[in-house]
Amino acid sequence: MATRVQRYGMPPTLLHVFRDRAAVRRYSPRTTQAYERWVIAFIRFHGRRHPRELGAPAVRDFLTYLAQERRIAASTQNQALAALQFLYRDVLGEPLTALEGVAPAKRPRTLPNVLSRADAQRVLAAMSGMPQLMAMLLYGSGLRLMECCRLRIKDLNLERGEILVRRGKGARDRVTMVPGLLHDRLSAQMLAARTLLARRIARGGGHIELPDAFDRKSGGASQRWPWMWVFPASREYQQIATAQRRSTHVHPTVLQRAVSEAARVAGVGQRVSCHTFRHSFATHLLESGYDIRTVQELLGHQDVSTTMLYTHVLNKGGLGVRSPLDFPTG
Repeated sequence: MATRVQRYGMPPTLLHVFRDRAAVRRYSPRTTQAYERWVIAFIRFHGRRHPRELGAPAVRDFLTYLAQERRIAASTQNQALAALQFLYRDVLGEPLTALEGVAPAKRPRTLPNVLSRADAQRVLAAMSGMPQLMAMLLYGSGLRLMECCRLRIKDLNLERGEILVRRGKGARDRVTMVPGLLHDRLSAQMLAARTLLARRIARGGGHIELPDAFDRKSGGASQRWPWMWVFPASREYQQIATAQRRSTHVHPTVLQRAVSEAARVAGVGQRVSCHTFRHSFATHLLESGYDIRTVQELLGHQDVSTTMLYTHVLNKGGLGVRSPLDFPTG
């Protein structure tokens, strides 16, 4: 294990402390993984030297390289900076100072990519099975990709027509709607997931990943069906520490590839990703006359200014201004 980690780029001891500190700060697994990648890239950039031998000037050079040579986006550069600040402040105990002179990445003003209603339906119609149901939830409920993958049975209330999104972006919970069109399919999907769990438990597996330390607080919860994923992965994995066979949710690449292929088959002439459905959800609600505060709550935006971005892509053409070419003559 140590050899593999060393070859990968981060010293084993540093990696263990890094993950421990990330757990103390309650970073999500995806944030921890992203920060690890940036630290490894930083170490490799400086010839695999230990970060203790480097410091603020080395961080400044790395961030400038990312902006000028790699031409990364400003948000990506900020993430790299946050990862290195965490490394030096929380892991090494040597907070960074004097980072002036970093070449900033350009922050382009971009508008979200939005499908027309017809194109959204064409892409969905080109899909089938569980990926289609997941994509319909992205468009019909405004879920993010990982929010959909991590959806548990207990957080899907079909009687109330509600989805409780746990620990979304920014570790915030929110409630959004369940499209009425999907009630029967979701009910069947939950029944299939429950049946799958029972079959795995009968074979000696079926342990479900639980958040934080909940498994220790509530004995046996890892095999209770309300905690089961609505969209489980087709195979279990064996956890090394406990030797348990565990059930996890479907991998996000399954849906990403299905959406990409469906957009190709449907002949949609624009880039379509899973997040495009969330953008289209917000824009089409605003087009239908729903107020922006309601849309803000459904999307889970902390600031309404983020939701305001969708007002610039409403399907009105030219900000709602009528073209002079369309004026009547005579």
